[in-house]
Amino acid sequence: MSAIGLQFALQTAILAIVFSASARAQDAGTTAVSQQDVQAKMQYCEVCHGPSARGFVGFYPIPRLAGQQPQYLKNQLQAFVERRRVNPIMFSVAHVLSPAMQTALTTNFIELNPKPLGGAPKELVAAGKKIFEEGIPDASVPVPACSSCHGPDAKGNNAFPRLAGQLYPYMVRELGDWSTERGQDPAKPDTSAIMQPIAHSLTEPQIKAVAAYLSYLE
Repeated sequence: MSAIGLQFALQTAILAIVFSASARAQDAGTTAVSQQDVQAKMQYCEVCHGPSARGFVGFYPIPRLAGQQPQYLKNQLQAFVERRRVNPIMFSVAHVLSPAMQTALTTNFIELNPKPLGGAPKELVAAGKKIFEEGIPDASVPVPACSSCHGPDAKGNNAFPRLAGQLYPYMVRELGDWSTERGQDPAKPDTSAIMQPIAHSLTEPQIKAVAAYLSYLE
């Protein structure tokens, strides 16, 4: 097994053990969780999502959770449970979290504010800023300004996610293959379904430009 494969397997095993054990200790309903348990879960999330949940760029990009909107995170955890988003690790993590633990974790994540990792091509930032602020009215499906949903500072609002500081390669991958990455079930659409026609209307250079701009925002 390669070093990358070994790291992936180790991360998966650690997360499975930790979250399976916590599931046995927690009521499936609304039992209060201790701050100690919450901090332990935060630390295990950082195994994959990096220090202060700022994201991690490795064999594949793992997204930044720091500063993310709680309602968006809860929606996505449910999407993993229902397999509307397909990721074996996140399914294992999400389906054992009680509602109380979800609330505690997402409340803690939004309070984190590490510096963005950056690393995107800076020559793309100006074009990305224009797309974010003005949209692309002449696209096959007119693309509205990203700021109209994600806010002028890209920090999101409720079910609309924060994009500021998100990893450049993660955003490029998500926008470039939206249907596959999101695993949308037409019978059970969520807020992210809004993005499908928009993502499909963006060209690869446009995706890279807006992702570069957002990756540097704090």
